[in-house]
Amino acid sequence: MRLIRGLTNLKRLSGQAGSPLASGCVATIGNFDGVHLGHKTIIDQVKQKASQLGVPAVVMIFEPQPREFFEGAEAPPRLMPFRQKFEALLAEGVDVVLCIRFDETFRSYSGMGFIEDVLISGLGVRHLVVGDDFRFGCDRAGDFKLLQSVGQERGFTVENTRTVTVDGERVSSTRVRNALNVNGLEEAERLQGHPYRIHGRIVYGRQLGRQLNAPTANILLNQMPALRGVYVVRARLETGEWCDGVANIGLRPTVDGKRPSLEVHLFDFAGTLYGQHLDVVFRHGLRDEVKFDSVDELRQQIARDFDNARAWLADNPATPET
Repeated sequence: MRLIRGLTNLKRLSGQAGSPLASGCVATIGNFDGVHLGHKTIIDQVKQKASQLGVPAVVMIFEPQPREFFEGAEAPPRLMPFRQKFEALLAEGVDVVLCIRFDETFRSYSGMGFIEDVLISGLGVRHLVVGDDFRFGCDRAGDFKLLQSVGQERGFTVENTRTVTVDGERVSSTRVRNALNVNGLEEAERLQGHPYRIHGRIVYGRQLGRQLNAPTANILLNQMPALRGVYVVRARLETGEWCDGVANIGLRPTVDGKRPSLEVHLFDFAGTLYGQHLDVVFRHGLRDEVKFDSVDELRQQIARDFDNARAWLADNPATPET
């Protein structure tokens, strides 16, 4: 799969000989946050049509996501960081991911400008899969009917996305987010088709975990996570080895944390993981994130968390591959 970042690189690529987009493409557009069952169905629509036409299957996403651009800190928390989303799309068999920077310049595009510059000149789109409520362009002036009308004139077709329901309700990123907000890990797994996980790179922390008898692998999160609290987790190392452990995800209020982070303590592990990527699967919620009056109180609670996690794991052993 190929990643194309930005309109400049898209325009440069579209003019190159041997471009993967030389014969056009079948595309879809959206945030694809969480890559849940609804997203997977849309991707299947795109792949099926792309196979019929003999062209690449393309997913267009945005960084930041539009609501993050407009709402800032008030935007909904993300279900997965960008790298993890890219890898999830790769696993679904997408040929090209086009990542557009959503900024003031891009938001000022007119509806027709977006169609001409991005869809036709850039992607050479031959078939587009989007929801019939899809809006685009400055002031959201572009819509499904405009795409259909222009497509009839310019030689591309437009198809509505199929709706996927679970328990009679449409699967959406908002629904996954709402499930995680109340520690509904099983519900989130049913909606996504896999356990909720976060994949990220381990960085140097403040070494506070060692002082608390709980050394951790620290993953910085660029956005506030959908989960907050302490969880039993199962983590996969770059070697492929799986380890059980406990993770704290949030702001670490007792130690004046200001940036969201994921801190993972792996049971019975000794070694250095700095710079490696860790795949963390959330299995069971232990407690909410709490601000303690002292570091000593925090140390005692962490010891109880470890005991509670080991007791839960004894009754709920993991499969070889989670």
